[in-house]
Amino acid sequence: MSNARFTRRALLGTATAVALGAATGTARAATAAQVPPLWREFTRTPYTHPQIPYIGGAGARRHPRRPLVLDVRRYGAVADGVTDSAPAINRAIAAAGRAGGGTVLIPPGTFRIDDVIRVGHSGVVLRGAGSGRTKLYATRNLTELIGVYGSRYGGDKSSWSWAGGLIWLAPTARWDSLVAAIRAKAWPFEGWTGNKRDEWRQLTTVEPARQGAWTVTVADPSPLRPGELVLLRLSDDSGHTLLEHMAGGGPGPEAYYWDDKTKLLSYVPYEWPVRVAHVHGRKVTLERPLPLDLRPEWNPQLTTHVEELTGSGVEGLTLEAVETPQQPHLLDKGYNGVVLQCAYDCWVDDVTVRHVDNGFGLVAASACTLRRTTVAGRGSHHPYFCREGSHDNLVEDFTIEQRTVPAPANTQLHGINVEGLSSYNVWSRGDMRMGTFDSHRGLPFANVRTDITVNNDGRHGGDANAGPLFGARFTHWNIRVTNGRAGLMKLDQLAPYSATVGLNTVTEFDQIDVPDFTGDLHTRLELYGTTDVVRPRNLYEAQQRL
Repeated sequence: MSNARFTRRALLGTATAVALGAATGTARAATAAQVPPLWREFTRTPYTHPQIPYIGGAGARRHPRRPLVLDVRRYGAVADGVTDSAPAINRAIAAAGRAGGGTVLIPPGTFRIDDVIRVGHSGVVLRGAGSGRTKLYATRNLTELIGVYGSRYGGDKSSWSWAGGLIWLAPTARWDSLVAAIRAKAWPFEGWTGNKRDEWRQLTTVEPARQGAWTVTVADPSPLRPGELVLLRLSDDSGHTLLEHMAGGGPGPEAYYWDDKTKLLSYVPYEWPVRVAHVHGRKVTLERPLPLDLRPEWNPQLTTHVEELTGSGVEGLTLEAVETPQQPHLLDKGYNGVVLQCAYDCWVDDVTVRHVDNGFGLVAASACTLRRTTVAGRGSHHPYFCREGSHDNLVEDFTIEQRTVPAPANTQLHGINVEGLSSYNVWSRGDMRMGTFDSHRGLPFANVRTDITVNNDGRHGGDANAGPLFGARFTHWNIRVTNGRAGLMKLDQLAPYSATVGLNTVTEFDQIDVPDFTGDLHTRLELYGTTDVVRPRNLYEAQQRL
């Protein structure tokens, strides 16, 4: 991703070309394609637009792959659907890790696994022969394999309802510490600074700067190196002005009562991983533009963090859990799919999960890509979840298939979930045959859903003490709701400083939400009541091209 600034002429020229090309024959439903005013505004201020976030750099930048290739059959894996091949697969992954990275091949066939498949070293890629050819058949859940995982917020909930995977990408030391804490019933925080959020040290403080800036001034550049991953850490103050800023600021957020939102308050400080691109004197250029303002009252600083997992991925396979009934809401046993945790520049490509409690998870994961993924089978609680401060991720070409059996009583279906101060994530080119656009509260902000078809039959979740459904700069762009249900599709009366562009007519149903903030939300609604006429058609792809 270049740090070069967009020129207004280039941006507007591209937008005009797209619009003219669409208007000369590619518009659907006999309606001329239209470029909304919001797009033209965005091209003038791409990094600081008040309603639309800059997400053109979301997703992983792949690293060169190591030449080492290991076949799991050399380590004892057998494609007979009966032999437990998890030990052999994990031995091959560990060997690739010890060698500094490599590709672990799983050939066509069905391989039974009775344990978690763990990718814990950077540069390791687990590759099957294709999601239609290589299958991992999982017979046990995370409760059996690791233990009961309670919620750090109390109650009888199972944290396997939103954490962990039967294929789990996380740095080895981080995974070991999580498992140890779970088995000790010391329910952990799951992010970049350890189970108690105390595994970090300051590298340098940062001078005030504005959202969208690529370069910051630091007090001491000596600890920083180009290519290094650091955390930008922002603490809230007693007046909660950081949370107000995440919500767009102004009278509404200022009047909101934050102090009793205990779960939300546990999510700060805001921790944003980013690579250092250049260091020149005290000027430090970052790989991505700043997600928020940096103000002295928030003590902006660059810090260390737990070791990251980077340059690793899972490709070309199906993970199928033994088919069991979906559990009651929040009591999942942990037949979960693929999770990326404390991962940066990692990916999942051409992977299907079937009969899972929860499908694909991003947990304190940033700059990762999920591409060509599918959730299928008996129905799941969270087909996709994005939480614990996950930022700058891309989920594209994704499918949530219709469930194969009716939903049992007292179960819940969400959809594409985002929560816990997660920001600048993108869901693009989706086919959601069930589910919804689930904000789970926790003030997620600056996220985009674009070019998605959805049969909107899910419900969002989230405790009241997790705070608002939305922060600022949420954008829904070119969304096709096949059953006409509103339910978090249309944002103009819910999300502050946000935008809904190119949405067909929708109506409310039984889950009706009210805005968290009073007064003018400063939201935009354009091309409402249309289907697939907005140009550019895909907001993420358009920002990438620009």
